[in-house]
Amino acid sequence: MIPSPPQGVWEIGPFPLRAYALWIILGVVVAIWWGEKRWVARGGRAGVVLDTALWAVPFGLIGGRIYHVATDWYRYFGEGKDPVGALRIWDGGLGIWGAVAFGALGAYIGLRRQGIRAFGAFGDSVAPGIVLAQGIGRLGNYFNQELYGRETDVPWALEIYQRYDQAYGYSETIGRSTGQVLATVHPTFLYELVWNVLVAIALVLIDRRVRIGHGRLFALYVALYCFGRFWVELLRADSATQVFGLRINTIVSVVVMVAALVYVWRAERGREDPSQLRAAGDAADGAPEDAPPLVGR
Repeated sequence: MIPSPPQGVWEIGPFPLRAYALWIILGVVVAIWWGEKRWVARGGRAGVVLDTALWAVPFGLIGGRIYHVATDWYRYFGEGKDPVGALRIWDGGLGIWGAVAFGALGAYIGLRRQGIRAFGAFGDSVAPGIVLAQGIGRLGNYFNQELYGRETDVPWALEIYQRYDQAYGYSETIGRSTGQVLATVHPTFLYELVWNVLVAIALVLIDRRVRIGHGRLFALYVALYCFGRFWVELLRADSATQVFGLRINTIVSVVVMVAALVYVWRAERGREDPSQLRAAGDAADGAPEDAPPLVGR
């Protein structure tokens, strides 16, 4: 059995240190660092990914929260509910599709402000890092004891402990473990983490063998992620909005996957010329005129 962490929040003086936030921040740092290396290897100017992230990350967090609240509105609105909880992003709850959609909008704005129009090439550069960051972020769900699967007795089952907090009382997500095991469940956070790592590796290998560009690698990331998420959703046991008797994220996974595959099929083949990744004047500032193909990134 896999034990859950005894708690997800540590009080350090007046400040709460939240594992959920720490894992998300680590994922963002990894995505920016790796995306920067891949962008430069494709011929882009150093610093572009970080500057763009200043727009994409806040947009992504807002979009992820909007999607979560919109699809799980019953958690925050209605009789006996606290609407202010919809703003407490630190307690968990980010929808990946909202995060990707709004994050892409923020990235578009950030790139245009830098005079760069190679939006597809940027997406291809950051795609492996984004899916890896998603996997890292799932460790936050592990510490929060949330988004787990149905009960099971498989050897790798996750133990869900009862937790207690003086302000909230008994809970699964808030407080410190009492040691009582409430259930043993499928560790869907781990399934998705492993799948995301495999997708990141697959994207790098595909990009190494095929000079893919124009946003097709990013679309492939979306399709592969949705394929894995579809199966993970079928194992989930937490309450969720149902549409036609199915969890809404199951349906969204299929729709988004199909749309991404259509883009991969219809988009322009080949890869952008390195000069297309730079704004006017970048070459004069010392940016390389040519960049080697991405190898081992």
